[in-house]
Amino acid sequence: MTLASGRHAAPAGPVLITGCSSGVGRAAATIFRAAGYETFATARDPSTLDDLRALGCRTLALDVTDETARRAAVDAIEREFGAVGVLVNNAGYGQYGPLEEISLDALRLQFETNVFGGLRLSQLVLPAMRQAKHGRIVNVSSVAGRVSSIGGGAYHATKFAIEALTDALRPEVEPFGIDVVNVLPGPIATHFEATLLKSIPDTGQQSPYAYFKQRLAQRMRSFLDPHRFGVMSAETVARTVFKAATANRPGTRYNVGLVAHLGPIGRALTPDRVVDFITRRKVPVEKK
Repeated sequence: MTLASGRHAAPAGPVLITGCSSGVGRAAATIFRAAGYETFATARDPSTLDDLRALGCRTLALDVTDETARRAAVDAIEREFGAVGVLVNNAGYGQYGPLEEISLDALRLQFETNVFGGLRLSQLVLPAMRQAKHGRIVNVSSVAGRVSSIGGGAYHATKFAIEALTDALRPEVEPFGIDVVNVLPGPIATHFEATLLKSIPDTGQQSPYAYFKQRLAQRMRSFLDPHRFGVMSAETVARTVFKAATANRPGTRYNVGLVAHLGPIGRALTPDRVVDFITRRKVPVEKK
């Protein structure tokens, strides 16, 4: 975690969280509501939020790639409360596979979901936050935004983009009483793995990457195994999201877990060609 730099009190007002159908978003909504915050849990399919509604969360349908849905969600909260107090940009998924075989449409959807959706929601909530002279935006990024890896170029690119946008937005809005904080988890035991594996393009056994994709799937299953050392629960990450959203003097960036703390250091100290050699051994392109 970096040195604390925010000078603002913990934000008041409702909390808007994206991607609450499972994982970190669901866990975060539970924690915020248990702490007494008026919590708006959102997902593309609001029927997946029934248990959160039973806990007292307000629920909204929100596809972060849809402008009409984004505006409707923010407008609904602002009509009742004046401004969103905390926006947690959590919605996202992992597009994996060899970059040569990932279509531009798939890459665009990855950016629309992981990057543009959160940025646009930030743009929508900022005017009312500025008028209220307080607010907080928490972007759930990943250690994947600091360290890129073979087979994950599309996903990593979106997380690197979130890092850049967060670092630029933070000083732009700080004079208005608004904090922007980044949370970077390491590997998490969630349904993320299942979506990730389905995202790998299936181009048949004639593909020059057929063996690579098989090994990549095996590698990611192992990397995200809940029993593997360093893999965290969604609740662990959600507790840090809550801390980032409610601290009086939040840090600018919170690394969560051993991999998130040590991974960027190890990568910075290791020459690129050495990293390439090691990762190609773990996920070889061709059978030996």
